[in-house]
Amino acid sequence: MSMMLGHAREGNAVIHLGEAHGDMSAGRLNWLRAGVLGANDGIVSTAGLVVGVAGATLASGPIVTAGVAGLVAGAVSMALGEYVSVSSQRDTEKAMLAKERGELAAFPDQELDELTAMYAAKGLTQATARQVAEELTAKDAFAAHADVELRIDPDALTNPWHAAGASAIAFTIGSLLPLIAILLPPPHVRVAVTFAVVVLALAATGVISAKLGSAPIGRAVARLVGGGAAAMAVTFGIGQLVGASVG
Repeated sequence: MSMMLGHAREGNAVIHLGEAHGDMSAGRLNWLRAGVLGANDGIVSTAGLVVGVAGATLASGPIVTAGVAGLVAGAVSMALGEYVSVSSQRDTEKAMLAKERGELAAFPDQELDELTAMYAAKGLTQATARQVAEELTAKDAFAAHADVELRIDPDALTNPWHAAGASAIAFTIGSLLPLIAILLPPPHVRVAVTFAVVVLALAATGVISAKLGSAPIGRAVARLVGGGAAAMAVTFGIGQLVGASVG
């Protein structure tokens, strides 16, 4: 019962216990947000690229070449960046956990006092904080300190390969939308069709990202759609200028 009450309020925000707020872990939410952002990057970057080329030429060959090259390069870049970032984070977390394990072995009494102080700082009385710290230490001192002091789950460290793969897949899926949209219609309407498809896709990702973050939907959609439309307009204009000067 105390655990349920502990989850009933976070800061100033009241969480209704009857609602399914605990069905999705923070880690899973982060994965979903990263997937949505990766798809959004793929949509915008590839759309800008193919629309820019379409502004310079009506031929499908250069558009396909540019689109596929942009898709592959973007997916590789996203995967590499995610791998490096998550690897650095994982190395830091492992170093922190190793240090904490060493301190527990060398200074068990001081670490118990530290754990007691952390629970007291959360609002427990000194006696209750001490009892909680002693019981958790007896069960698994390392897990208790990792959770309260470091806020790390030693058994759930992010895998950099998984992060890289998810990022590359999300970017690829997002990139395929504008690439397909610009190749299927006749040349005289391909830019307009692509523009419409991209706007709808960005609106969808805006809705999803807003719901995941419990943010206002209208604002998120307006940012994504406005930014994507501006990117396509600029690249299309540049493509026309370059095509005219080269031609």
